[in-house]
Amino acid sequence: MDPNDFRAPETGQVVKTQKGYFAFIPAPLPPDLDWSLPLVSALSDAERDLSRLATIAGAFPFPRLLTQPFMRREAVLSSRIEGTRATLAELYTYESAQLSFIESGTDVREVHNYVTALDYGLERLKTLPISLRLIRELHEKLMQDVRGGNLTPGEFRRTQNWIGPAGSTIMTATYVPPPVDEMHLGLGDLENFIHARTEVPALARAAMIHYQFEALHPFLDGNGRVGRLLMALLFAGWNILPQPLLNLSVYFERYRQEYYDRLLAVSQRGDWDAWLRFFMRGVSIQAQDSLMRMDHLESMRSKYQPLVDAQKNSERMATVVDFLFGRPIFNAKQLAESVNMPFKTARQYIEKLVQAGVLREITGNARNQIYRADEVFSALDHIQV
Repeated sequence: MDPNDFRAPETGQVVKTQKGYFAFIPAPLPPDLDWSLPLVSALSDAERDLSRLATIAGAFPFPRLLTQPFMRREAVLSSRIEGTRATLAELYTYESAQLSFIESGTDVREVHNYVTALDYGLERLKTLPISLRLIRELHEKLMQDVRGGNLTPGEFRRTQNWIGPAGSTIMTATYVPPPVDEMHLGLGDLENFIHARTEVPALARAAMIHYQFEALHPFLDGNGRVGRLLMALLFAGWNILPQPLLNLSVYFERYRQEYYDRLLAVSQRGDWDAWLRFFMRGVSIQAQDSLMRMDHLESMRSKYQPLVDAQKNSERMATVVDFLFGRPIFNAKQLAESVNMPFKTARQYIEKLVQAGVLREITGNARNQIYRADEVFSALDHIQV
């Protein structure tokens, strides 16, 4: 790491360690910001779009259609930023198969762990505020039985790490986060900022927290994914967006290099303005994307209503159809357990939907069959930025 690249002492300081390498220690939050007109405008747009998303989500007529597919899209794209190549279809199929049959170290397992960690975090918020303890618990869930799972999952690092191209060393790395002692001090300051009363707008706070977490880089692996998980939990914990319907990782993955460059520019040049505007633009774009996706899902669900009404037990069929939107690739056991009906009855409803052209069996097996609602899945999987 070249200390001459870091020219903003107000953002943090470069220190030379006893072992001879340089490391960067970010200054505590919040920074002293110059609220430029473009930044104020970007913040205003993001707040408006996110507020509209929260309002419409709260009044959405089919709430069961929403949370699970949006969580899985976020998991796929956040993990893809880190180099995985699992698709949304592979994730749903993995969850529909007997999980033990699939090798634990595969990309799809990493994505599945992301869903598990996000689900866990949202539930944990009911009894535990966002804290260093919760962050460690998320990391443990994320890293279970995957690459990097041997690197002290659930524990902050006890050794130095660094960021750089493949093959780089601590001396040639692009960025070296704080040594362990300074890292712990920084994490304590970060936790205090998360809970502090401040006049900094919530979306700006979230963007600052994300930067600070990545700058501290407190784990040996999984920092990017945990940092992006933290965004959904902050929005939920602050009651900005109670449901995880904002797929920020779609935006970050599309503009991956700019995402990395904007974060690094804060450390090197104190360029908070560019990072915050980049973040706000992502919030706006993805809030609008979620609104369009929700509108499409609602229209599609209405399209299936005549099929529901034609059934003798229309209420139960409505429950089954709603299930498809949350899990468009599934097996009969999942349906039976999710909607609380006998397995035999679930099979009967599946057959009705196959005959109606809503579902198709995708394995070709006589047993352990998996079904896919193609039209629903396409609406969920299509990514626009």
